[in-house]
Parts: sequence; structure tokens; C-alpha cells
Amino acid sequence: MQAYFEALMAQLSAALAPQEGFTCWLSGEDSCFVRFNHGLIRQPGEVRQARLAFSLIGASSADGTLHASAGFDLCHDLAQDSAQLQQALQDLRAQMQELPPDPHFLTATEVHSSTHCGDNQLPDSAAMVDDILDLAQGLDFVGVLAYGAMYRGFANHFGQRNWHQGHSFNLDFSVYQNTDKAVKSSYAGNQWQRAALAAKLEDVRSQLEILKLPPVSLQPGQYRVYLTPTALQEIISMLSWDGVGEKALRTKQSCLRKMRDEGLRLHPSIQLSENTAGGLAPAFSDEGFIKPDSVQLIQDGALVGSLIAPRTAQEYGLATNGADGGEGMSAAHMAGGALAQEAILQALGTGVYISNLWYLNFSDRAHCRMTGMTRFASFWVENGKIKAPLAVMRFDDSLFDILGDKLEALTAQTELLIDNETYEERGDSCARLPGALIRDFNFVL
Repeated sequence: MQAYFEALMAQLSAALAPQEGFTCWLSGEDSCFVRFNHGLIRQPGEVRQARLAFSLIGASSADGTLHASAGFDLCHDLAQDSAQLQQALQDLRAQMQELPPDPHFLTATEVHSSTHCGDNQLPDSAAMVDDILDLAQGLDFVGVLAYGAMYRGFANHFGQRNWHQGHSFNLDFSVYQNTDKAVKSSYAGNQWQRAALAAKLEDVRSQLEILKLPPVSLQPGQYRVYLTPTALQEIISMLSWDGVGEKALRTKQSCLRKMRDEGLRLHPSIQLSENTAGGLAPAFSDEGFIKPDSVQLIQDGALVGSLIAPRTAQEYGLATNGADGGEGMSAAHMAGGALAQEAILQALGTGVYISNLWYLNFSDRAHCRMTGMTRFASFWVENGKIKAPLAVMRFDDSLFDILGDKLEALTAQTELLIDNETYEERGDSCARLPGALIRDFNFVL
């Protein structure tokens, strides 16, 4: 596919007029999907697709640069795809005659070409599916296994060429005890290990036994809680919604603006970074800017960095760090703490073990206050022992408290969580997070 992309780009370069430039972004995948229901294969399928986003760049003036963009799916026939690209070139030339200059447009001018092709360490599909069917025997196992190659490419008229290709899998699943009682979990990575999946399903089986017990309903109030990495991911992912972006911080729309403007700090143990080197996404942006291996966002509880997209950099006279237009995290990494995995329940003592959260939203963005609900297997714990499943509760609390004064410990072990998004294409964002022990977590309903 890399050679195919470069052949298309060579034809495009040859078709440019003297004053024209371009950027192209290719996003594609060769993916397999296997849907399970009742522990059996419900629906297998394969997707091979690639989409090209093309921007034509025209003349620059004191008011900005002319540019226009188009996108289309590739059919993997060089003659047809080349014809589509040439037609797009003609269409964009016509559109640019009607467009004003863009004062915030910024494109990479220094050539930094790169190629990264990760080794495919996944077994063949039959081996992965056989492991799942074998280990899930006797369970009402429902889920989707997505795996295969994902690739991204960039090219511009300066001759820069970047290529990123990787292989990964994500098994997103639930196991039902009955009706609406279920345990939700996932297993993801780029190396398939039967033992790791077996351990997860063994944990699921033990939780299913507890779900058979009558649920406990708590009165609204404050309780000690343990958030699994999956539950914590729901909270941290809210920061990608105008939280750590420089544009949102400058326009006072960021939920973390009190950390920037007033020096508010989280617990000193909080270390959060955008760890591109440890993620699945490429180390270059769709505008050709090279991303650093890591951008430290929160250090020792203080906001020390932000994600800066090229448009923000141009508008405010800053240096971009290659962030995508939304300035959200694609490879969030939070450092672990000292709490051993086997000591979680003992450390929790009496309180709530929260496996999953959902339906999160901001209830007070200015104070980074969020609301959401517990999901699936969350449990009431007494004296370090799980006693009963928890009836669904709604929380409303501030991140400044949850990961501030209320934070008691982070687990030493962190977990890789891959985006299970499959709309239009498989997502390439991920997070590596610990679990968190928190006191006085605020339940409101």
C-alpha cells in the first residue's frame, strides 16, 4: 500500500501548476471483525479500505493562504484512483477562486520523511478465535474481536513522505449473568497471549457469581471507591474534549483552565502525558508535522503542557507539537503508583468497586465537574471483601477533587486500553492508565 500511495503522489506532483502545493493524508486498514453471541461466532467479516484526504494550496498573501480540501475512498485501481485525484485537483482549483485567504493556515515546510512498519506479531485469525471459543465455553459471551493492519500516510509538494503501519487487536466483550446483569471487559494489544485472556475470563467468572446475589442500593452520599483503569479512562477521556488543547485553554473553554489561570493543582502523584511513542497512532500529523515521542501535560499534579495544533500555533504565534485539529489525546499515559493489584480490596476496605462508568458529561465545566453512572459489574465491598453487586448509581464530582485531595493511591500496574471505535474506520487512539483509590466519591442518585 505504501508503494501505491507513493505512485499516486508522484502523479499528483507532476500535475501541479507552478504556484500550487498540496498535502495528502491516507488512512486505511485491512481488518477482520468477528462478532460473538452466546459464546459462538455470530458474524465474521473483513474490511479493506483506504481514504485519501487531499488539500490543494494556492498563493499566500499578507491576509493568509488560499487552500481547499476534498476526500474520497480509494478503489485500489491505480488508473481509477489517479483519475479521481486529478478530478479533485480540478474541482479544488475552481473552489479556490471563491475562497478568502485563511490567516491561520500553517503547513509543514521542512521535509521530515519517515517509515515505520511494525512487525505483525499476531497469530492467524483461527488461533485467536479458537482461544476465545475455548476459554468462553459455558458463558453468555457477547463481543467483537477486531484485528489486523492499520496504516497512515502523509505526502506534500515539498517531497515529504511519511508512512506508518501497525498491527493490533481489540476484543471488546461482555459476559451476561442474566437479563441486564453483565460483566464488561476488554483485551487489547499487539501480542496475543492466551494466558492473559484466560486470566481476564477467570476474573469475569468470579464476578458473575457475585452478580447472582441481590444488589445493594446505597443512599446518595460520599463513599470510598476504587476505579478500575477502564472506569478511570472514561474520566480521563473527558479531558480530550477541550481539556488539554491550547486553543481551549486560551479561549477559557477548557475544563482545566483553573489549572492554567489560577495555578490549581491535582495530587502530586498525577503524571499525565501524550505518549505518542507508546501508542498506536502515527508520529506525524495529517498536516505533516512530526510529533514528539511524548508531551508532558500534567507533572507532579501541575498543568505544564498542552496539545498545540498548527492552526492554534499560527493564531497565537506558538510552536506546534503536531497535535491534530481537535487537540485531543490519542495516546494518554498516566503513571502508576504504589498500590499492588492484590491489595486493592484490602486498601478499599468498605466502599464501592467500580468496574465501568458511562454516560459521562460535564455538569460544571468551569470546575471540571463531571456526572455519570456506574455500569455493569460494580460491587459493594465490606472489610476488603466483595459482598454484593451495586445497584446503578449516578456520581457528580470534580476532577480537581477526584484526582486531587481525594486521591489516596494509584495502582502500580497500568493497563492498555484501545479505542473500540469502528465507525467509518477502526480507531487508533489508546490509553495506558492505572486504577485509582478515592475517598469521599460523591454519589447523587
